[in-house]
Amino acid sequence: MARKRIREDEEAVIDMTPMLDIVFIMLIFFIVTTSFVKEAGIEVNKPKAANQTKQKNANIFVAIKDNGEIWLDKGRVDIERVGARIEKLLAEQPTDVVIIQADKDAKHGVVVKVMDAIKEAGIDRISIAAAKG
Repeated sequence: MARKRIREDEEAVIDMTPMLDIVFIMLIFFIVTTSFVKEAGIEVNKPKAANQTKQKNANIFVAIKDNGEIWLDKGRVDIERVGARIEKLLAEQPTDVVIIQADKDAKHGVVVKVMDAIKEAGIDRISIAAAKG
């Protein structure tokens, strides 16, 4: 009678290894396929616009504050280094559009210099963010 009881206990064990393998593989899949957005890192007062379109595949944001500070990937950047930082971000995650979030009181000259640096980095599509208005 003791032998019969041992066999029943052995059959009741469920091997969790295959399930853990599948969960681990799914985790790796989702990490690899996730697109990460490189946000500017600050909030700006965007100008209002009546007509605007939403960019779906943009993942690099450049913010320009009203005092002329430029922020990219949650860090302040000098105007001379914007192109190099964009190229670095493009190497990490390629994209074909960059969004500029310029404050409504930002100097036009700074915005144009940032746009030139982005174009020199190899991006032809540049969008300017605006608030609904």
